[in-house]
Amino acid sequence: MEYKLIVSDMDGTLLGDNHKITKENKIALSKALQKGVKIVPASGRIYNSAREHFDFLDINTPLIACNGAIIKETKTNRLIYKNSIPNDICLKIIDVFEKNKIYYQLYSENTMMCKNLSKEDKKKTQERLKNFFNDDINIHFGDDLKEEVGKHQILKIIAIDDHDMDKLKRVKSELNEIEDIETTSSWFNNVEIMHKGVNKGEALKELVKYLGIQREEVIAFGDNYNDLDMLKFAGMGVVMGNADDAVKKQGDYVTSTNIENGVAKAIYKFLEV
Repeated sequence: MEYKLIVSDMDGTLLGDNHKITKENKIALSKALQKGVKIVPASGRIYNSAREHFDFLDINTPLIACNGAIIKETKTNRLIYKNSIPNDICLKIIDVFEKNKIYYQLYSENTMMCKNLSKEDKKKTQERLKNFFNDDINIHFGDDLKEEVGKHQILKIIAIDDHDMDKLKRVKSELNEIEDIETTSSWFNNVEIMHKGVNKGEALKELVKYLGIQREEVIAFGDNYNDLDMLKFAGMGVVMGNADDAVKKQGDYVTSTNIENGVAKAIYKFLEV
């Protein structure tokens, strides 16, 4: 099969442990681009945070952000697709989080809104975000994020707990009672919520129609549960060696880990660049 589109997750896939695209992955992507293959990032991150990593390619490419809730072009900022969470549903989700006293964040197109639980939590969050965002990303800290729902179109909501898995399980169970939402996870410590029908796979369906490409001509890369719909839709779903075994079983091919340049190795194998 001659692949015409590479679509790849970022954290745990294209990015190394320093949260930057590895040198070998950059080289492989550049070679694929020179061969005429389109390159599309597909991230759970907000749009601006994902876009900054692809400046080295110097191309105008669609970018899937917020787990598929939005697709925009990186140079022109042209909007291709957007599916936000209705305000009333956002408020129901926040009620679940407040009841369970769990830390959470709201994502709009270019802003991350973080719940303040304590001064210590704020400091920890600021340190955590330094690994993911540059100074150009809008980050808002607040005690009452319900006020922000009316000011922004919320694309994704995420709850995080590094220690209390029982609390996280309880939150997931209560979220299941809310209609018209989609839930997934990008790491063991979180639950991510989008509007019903939003996931990377559905975004990829929209994208191939937009680009005039067949699904069989797509090779997709991912490492976690929020990548599964995308991996299944693509003609070739490549799972990273650092993924959970349950994720690996649902891919077409397992490559090396993200720190071993697994994306580059699979590109060389399947695209012959």
